[in-house]
Amino acid sequence: MSALLYVLILLVPAAFASGWWTARRAGVRRSGVQVSELSSDYFRGLNYLLNEEQDKAIEVFLKLAEYNRDTVETHLALGNLFRRRGEVDRAIRLHQHLVSRPGLSDAMKTVALLELGEDYMRAGLLDRAETLFSDLVAMDAHAPSALRHLIAIYQHERDWHKAIEHARRLEAMTGEDESGMIAQFYCELAEQSRQHGARQEAREYLRQAFACQADCVRAFMLTGRLYAEEGQHVEAARVYEQAVEADIAFVPEILPPLLNSYARSQQMEHAEHFLRDILERYHGISPVLALTRLYQQRDGDRTAIDFLTSQLRQRPSVRGLMALIDATMDKIEGEARENFLILRDLTKKLLEGQAMYRCSRCGFGAKAHHWQCPSCKSWSTIRPIHGVANE
Repeated sequence: MSALLYVLILLVPAAFASGWWTARRAGVRRSGVQVSELSSDYFRGLNYLLNEEQDKAIEVFLKLAEYNRDTVETHLALGNLFRRRGEVDRAIRLHQHLVSRPGLSDAMKTVALLELGEDYMRAGLLDRAETLFSDLVAMDAHAPSALRHLIAIYQHERDWHKAIEHARRLEAMTGEDESGMIAQFYCELAEQSRQHGARQEAREYLRQAFACQADCVRAFMLTGRLYAEEGQHVEAARVYEQAVEADIAFVPEILPPLLNSYARSQQMEHAEHFLRDILERYHGISPVLALTRLYQQRDGDRTAIDFLTSQLRQRPSVRGLMALIDATMDKIEGEARENFLILRDLTKKLLEGQAMYRCSRCGFGAKAHHWQCPSCKSWSTIRPIHGVANE
């Protein structure tokens, strides 16, 4: 059963019962013809639902809602349904009609305004949505919901200062911990400053990010990058190591710049010890491949191949297999080499079709890492996928 059909099935009895009960309480007498027409419309709409003719069903239920102007909840549900279907203009008109209805209680008007604001956001009318939600916050009406919508708008517009301001207001209002999200906003500001050459400003934003979240992995990585760009690779390596200790799940993102700083500061012996330690605590393939490259450069192909082969027996990996094929290709000739080339191409195509990261909140899959999930907009929820064809 589709989600839309499920919503409609839940909606119909509520709409029908709401209209009937309101009419009963008001003492309104309906003729037998009117009751018969209402029942006929109800069952006709239900029949459309069962036959998955959802457009016709919606029209019938709109007509049912018009039998009694007090069925506000039904109109709200239908407006939400229109928005979910992508019929945003229709949802806007319906919610505007509700807001302008005389005699509507303040509580229901506020709910209708929230729905109208969401319509504006879906339609891309962010300025209208911002004004509406700001007014609701000023009136202290459903302020937490309005604040969350405003934060979403400011994130979309990359207005991080306003996002921080409203996130702190939300935190104070609800008592919920928003420090992780606020730390990410400061990291966004730090990254902007770094790109514009304002390095001291970037460091100040990172200091505030750490004040919000002492173990902010992204803040550690940005700090390490600032050190590396200034040629201070010993300090950069130290900070990247702190990033790993803050959250070992980010090893695939941290290792490349960390190994670069190790190499530039001539700390390869320390690099080997650090990678060996990570190998015991992290079960992905990234530290194995890093150690394989280190052994290949220092001790030669044979040592590197033996190490990689032994590790692949413990943690099978398509990426590891591809590295093993690359390492042994030069030592194979004739038909065996052709077979290895075919195997390498197949392995490469297999990897090209695989998501390497997944959001722990909504399940969104991605080939590259994102600090904010492109789907659900959550922060720091994109993690490496562990498996034979992934990390």
